[in-house]
Amino acid sequence: MARVSLILGGARSGKSARALALAAAPQVFIATAEALDGEMLERIARHQGERGAGWRLIEEPLELAQAVRANAAQGTTLVVDCLTLWLSNLIHRERDIGAATDALVAALGDAPGRVVLVSNEVGMGLAPMTALGRDFRDAQGRLNQRIAGVADHVEFIAAGLPLVLKGAP
Repeated sequence: MARVSLILGGARSGKSARALALAAAPQVFIATAEALDGEMLERIARHQGERGAGWRLIEEPLELAQAVRANAAQGTTLVVDCLTLWLSNLIHRERDIGAATDALVAALGDAPGRVVLVSNEVGMGLAPMTALGRDFRDAQGRLNQRIAGVADHVEFIAAGLPLVLKGAP
């Protein structure tokens, strides 16, 4: 069983469902989303319903490395959903993405339990029209590469189907 897993895919690809399927009890869900509008409130409610009972919820939109360090424990699985929203939160608040990524990589290396991270693969489509969009796409690609580099297991999800990129299936 992989200690650190990264689940990549496009929007509505089945990433979160796959991450939940890989999680072993007891489970902690670290949510990076913020309910800033009605649509996001609905998404959050849907995800909570999909998890069901038995999950401990940590809401942490910015200090992800701290949340991993505080909640990782031997015999526990952390599911982090998702790195894409975390990155967006960092950019919006003008945080140092490199330093935050370094801190997360270090926390993953020190985590005594399992960690399953969800992230969007945003670099497979057309180039964004705006400089901000291109900067975000590039930052997401760098973040995914860093996490994939330290992960024992990486999967790409398309149409709900997993394709193992690294590690045992």
